[in-house]
Order: sequence, then C-alpha cells, then structure tokens
Amino acid sequence: MFKDPKLAPELAVSQWFNTDKPLTLEGLRGRVVYLHAFQLLCPGCVAHAIPQVQKIEKIFRRSDLQIIGLHTVFEHHAAMTPVTLEAFIHEYRLQSPIGVDLADGKSPLPVTMRRYEMQGTPSSFLIGRDGTIIHRGFGIEDDMVVGARIASALAMPIPEVEKPAAPTGDASCADGVCPV
Repeated sequence: MFKDPKLAPELAVSQWFNTDKPLTLEGLRGRVVYLHAFQLLCPGCVAHAIPQVQKIEKIFRRSDLQIIGLHTVFEHHAAMTPVTLEAFIHEYRLQSPIGVDLADGKSPLPVTMRRYEMQGTPSSFLIGRDGTIIHRGFGIEDDMVVGARIASALAMPIPEVEKPAAPTGDASCADGVCPV
C-alpha cells in the first residue's frame, strides 16, 4: 500500500460496453474495484493481462469485487475505434464493464490515463472500499500475487458513512435546517 493513500481519480469515459449505465468510482464506494487499462493491439494485454482478468472474473464472481476495463488508446488511434473494440470484446468474451478512455484532443494521451499517470498498458489499479488506490501495477504481475492482493482488499471492512449531525434545539435552526 502507499504511504499516503490517494483517492482514485474519477474515470473519464466516452462510451461504455457491457453495462446498462455508466459507472463512477464515487458510485462504487464501499466496493473493491479492480481497474485494468489495456489496448486491443497491445501484445502484453492480449497475451497476458486479458486472460488474467478473465481468471479474476471467474474466481471473484461471487464477491463484491467490481472489475472495470479501460480501453486507453495512446497510439494507433485510427485502428482502435469503439467499433473495433466492440468486436474485440465479443471475440474475447469479455464480461466486465469496459469504458473507452476519453480523448479530449489536448494530448495524445486520453484523460484517465493522464489522471492516473499511467506509463502504458497493461496497467492495473486496485481501489479500496474507501476509494483510495491500494496498488498500482504496470506490466504483467503474477496471478497469485494479484489474487492475494484482491482477497486482502475484499477482507477489509466496509467503511461507515458519516451521517450528518441531527439538528439540536438551537433557535437558529428552523424546520430541521441549520445555517452553517
């Protein structure tokens, strides 16, 4: 784990696959998230990272782990369109939600890739129930190590959400509303 836990930046996604509604890390707070960034033309992604994610999907399918794929294109932009990605998802039978990292035209690197300071693909991030980044990985990591890391994160208690203080009998509070 990092010495200073860092809240995971929100995802910037232009299109989603394998989900009926867009996902946000804020909306997933309380769950462990395994975010894996890939490119469909990345040899390491296709040969190692995607099969590893499929194993994670199978092993942790009955847990509250949320796996999110992020197709983050930083090269060969014309070849890696959402149409090509859709065919790739079908052919590789990818099950988890997959977002297309938003290209904003300000940089050849898409927005989420910049926010997470990724070095390339494959990259992975394990995000704890409290929304902090527990681990960041670049390249291929051993299946046993990744599985143990995920299991440890899932074993952590769900953080309690702080409830706002109930209004007191203060005369400045009217109808349950108190000014700051």
